[in-house]
Amino acid sequence: MTRKNRMILAWAAAPLALVHTGCMGGAQVASASTPITPQEAKLGAQYHPQFVAEFGGAMTGRHAQYVEQVGKKIALQSGLANAESAFTVTLLNSPVHNAFAVPGGYVYTTRQLVTLMNNEAELAGVMGHEVGHVAARHSQRRQEAATRNSIFGLLGAIGSSLLFGNSAGGELLSRTFLQGSQMLTLKFSRKQELEADDLGIAYLSRAGYDPRAMSTVLASLAAQNALDARLQGRNASVPEWASTHPDPASRVRTAATKAQGFSGSATNRDTFLTRIDGLLYGDDPAQGVIEGSRFVHPELMLSFTAPQGFIMVNSTRAVSINGQGGQAQMTMAPYGGDLDAYVRQAFAAIGGQNSNLAPANLQRTTINGLPAAIGTARVNNNNGPVDVTVVAYEFARDRAYHFAAITPAGRGAVFNPMFGSMRRITQAEASGVVPRRIQVVTAARGDTVASLARRMDYPSAQVERFRVLNALGASEEVVPGQRVKLVVRGR
Repeated sequence: MTRKNRMILAWAAAPLALVHTGCMGGAQVASASTPITPQEAKLGAQYHPQFVAEFGGAMTGRHAQYVEQVGKKIALQSGLANAESAFTVTLLNSPVHNAFAVPGGYVYTTRQLVTLMNNEAELAGVMGHEVGHVAARHSQRRQEAATRNSIFGLLGAIGSSLLFGNSAGGELLSRTFLQGSQMLTLKFSRKQELEADDLGIAYLSRAGYDPRAMSTVLASLAAQNALDARLQGRNASVPEWASTHPDPASRVRTAATKAQGFSGSATNRDTFLTRIDGLLYGDDPAQGVIEGSRFVHPELMLSFTAPQGFIMVNSTRAVSINGQGGQAQMTMAPYGGDLDAYVRQAFAAIGGQNSNLAPANLQRTTINGLPAAIGTARVNNNNGPVDVTVVAYEFARDRAYHFAAITPAGRGAVFNPMFGSMRRITQAEASGVVPRRIQVVTAARGDTVASLARRMDYPSAQVERFRVLNALGASEEVVPGQRVKLVVRGR
């Protein structure tokens, strides 16, 4: 059984994805931080395993060792502790661009975010930004404002630093259901994000890194967000965080300006590229992969297809399907052999502890040879009536999966093709799922952006993806001897 086998329904407002900004001033950030307290160390140790599980698990091996080395080096500049051993730095097996830190010296970054970076100074800058939140005790201030008492509400309060908003887009149609999941993540305020950027720049300088790396990694994240939005057909000009965070261009300019007041020049680009060569990119087959509109999980031996125009986002807990016509998730829950009871359990989970949400209609059927049960209910909320649909499938006497969908009243049919597409896959199909990885190559004489981009394992937007991945401007070309990153297939 993989982590996906142990998924539980968790209606998330948006997949997590990093946040930053920048501004505080050299004199202010130069002051020493209060060391990690025993209470903070205990809190961090308590929640560390749950953070790791929430974000795909901890990676091991050479890539993780390198990230740990850089993370501890930059964390030491914060003054939170006098030894690198006081910090725990984790590379998370997650396909989203994310990084965060929690009290007690625990620092995290996802592998996907690392693949977007182009030198070691950028890695140190992101980690320094997150450590800055801890050094400034931002999470404690946010925790005081938290009203939720679930583990995930607390996790959001003490740690999550969403770097660049929701790269997948979409808000669930009903806040009522969101509150039931307790998965809404508290974001840091604009002032706190600016403060953390300033601290990160100061830490870069203290460690001898080029402080401009904060602005360049911010620029790459902004470019990636814009590219994702364009490829997914959504608007990137007014992201979710616009009301509380400066726009990406402003953040890049501010960080670049602040960096002028600090020393440091090391980027360690070649070392970084060498150390991340072969790093997993995108979905991990062990957690299922998204190929266009199709989701396939080679370990769970299942597949389904999202409706046209909808965006899928895979996480360790669920697959989210978002679009203008509604939102859904595919996940699982404990199953005792009774599909009707399973569907009722899913409705109760959507409604939350203070709700008696239950299906008004429940029917049994068979879908692609799988025993299935379909439950529906209409609920009134602040935005008007919505339809809630749960479709459950029995894969074994002790294992079932289900879709849970919310649509405007009377429009639930938008997901019917997806509900009908769930099926078992063959062993040959499962064996054919090969992950993408980063491959670092050296441009030869005659190589161009276009020729190198054609080696990227994507059917479309190869040049755009290549430029964003390597932080190349719209008219910038490669030169012989230049090392660049490609995304290729490989085990």
